[in-house]
Amino acid sequence: MACEAECRPLGVFECQLCALTAPYSYVGQQPPSTQSVVGLGHSAHWHHFLSCSLLEESYVMRDPFTPNKDRFLILGSRCGLCGRLVCVGPECSLFYSKRFCLPCVRENIDAFPQEIQQDLEKRKVPSKRPASQPGSRT
Repeated sequence: MACEAECRPLGVFECQLCALTAPYSYVGQQPPSTQSVVGLGHSAHWHHFLSCSLLEESYVMRDPFTPNKDRFLILGSRCGLCGRLVCVGPECSLFYSKRFCLPCVRENIDAFPQEIQQDLEKRKVPSKRPASQPGSRT
């Protein structure tokens, strides 16, 4: 019964960059009754964390893909520079001591270590055209 109250949505998380929306049931660094936490991003990249204490204040929801009520998904958090609410997807944000939205990272790229700059450069992948567009091979 206690988990039902803890898992009830408090609101709807919406990434201010990609518009990913999902109901969240907790905001903070220590989700209640957690054994493991999984990160969810817009591109369906999943990150599994065994620690119950998060490094940032995060918006989380109970993992709907498992009957285990002690598993949560990390939806996102606020950018450490501009305060935008962003998902953990690699197209929207990165974590380096705190969460940063990619527009802020790009604007302040020289303030980040070389490894972060290289990681951001790798993310610049040309967008793929949908197969239905003329000129594409199907």
